[in-house]
Amino acid sequence: MLRLRNSILSHLLSSSAASPVYPLHRHLSAGAPAVSPKPSFAVEEYLIDTCGLTREQALKASTKLSHIKSPSKPDAVRAFLAGLGFSSADVAAVVARDPKFLCAGVERTLDPVVVELNGLGISRSEVARLVSLAPDRFRSRCIVSKLQYYLPLFGSSERLLRALNHSSNLLSSSLEKVVKPNVAFLQECGLGACDIASLCSSARWILATKPEHVWAMAARAEAVGVPRGSGMFRQAMQAVAFLSEKQIAIKVEQLKTMLKWSDAEVGIAVCKAPMVLVRSNDALQRKSEFLISEVGLEPAYIAHRPALLSYSLEGRIRPRYYVLKLLKEKGLLHQDRDYYNTIMISEKLFMERFICPHKKAAPHLAEDYAAACRGEVPTRFRFT
Repeated sequence: MLRLRNSILSHLLSSSAASPVYPLHRHLSAGAPAVSPKPSFAVEEYLIDTCGLTREQALKASTKLSHIKSPSKPDAVRAFLAGLGFSSADVAAVVARDPKFLCAGVERTLDPVVVELNGLGISRSEVARLVSLAPDRFRSRCIVSKLQYYLPLFGSSERLLRALNHSSNLLSSSLEKVVKPNVAFLQECGLGACDIASLCSSARWILATKPEHVWAMAARAEAVGVPRGSGMFRQAMQAVAFLSEKQIAIKVEQLKTMLKWSDAEVGIAVCKAPMVLVRSNDALQRKSEFLISEVGLEPAYIAHRPALLSYSLEGRIRPRYYVLKLLKEKGLLHQDRDYYNTIMISEKLFMERFICPHKKAAPHLAEDYAAACRGEVPTRFRFT
């Protein structure tokens, strides 16, 4: 790595523009030696000509680099980035995002960080992604201890990088004062490492926020009827993450109106499928009208099986109902089928049970079903 970077650095230095030559100044004393004043380092021009920033970006970045007197350290950093496989555009993006990265010590900080991260199982390509995601954090060696803590929590470097892509605050928050207390509290609520990592994908701020906010979030989840320790508590936390108590109360009333549910039925539905609280009203209204008015399901039946409301009306609920109705009219269903079970099974199993066995009796069923899944209504599915 050192030899490669030295080679890159030599190339970068040899391609740099030659320093301007200043004319010698005569002194009044004939015996005084001529002195050539040392040229100053033009930071803004360096950022434009060498790092590829725009004039506007360079003007903004240069205010943070006014103390730099020579290109030696920035050139070393550029060589470091090139060694990680950064293109000129990648380098420009890093410098524009964190101009002070050009001031980082390569041998004292950046190289040791790479070595230690490699030791944690983070590949060089993943290290490069880390630099791009959080250059301001990468130039501090404390990033190693934080990633060492996060890796077992998220289960893999790829999942961790995805989380950091959405919330780089994980690297700036205090482990001892913020992150670890939040993780401990969530574990007390019955969430495992996978649950916490999954929760972070939707409520990206949850580990990096003040613990009091996480406690309040858990209290709202309990208030909608999902107890701590239940299998649905993570989903309940996810559902109420961006809802206030007032917004939850409004949503409950809307569910009662749209789905003709009682208070008790709302409680049953939310406890079984907390994410119903964040489904769009328009989608819920259309599904409710179809399931109750056309399919003929009772509101109580839906309340006890709220997962029905999580599926696409156009892509799953309606097409499968049309298939069942056609088969029933043709006398090809020998017993009543529970509608919920036909919705819940996989596409492969649905085809095997309800489409393939009837190729001779209903030769157009497969193509009509496919058309219905695309949002069309085939003639044979227009029942009177």
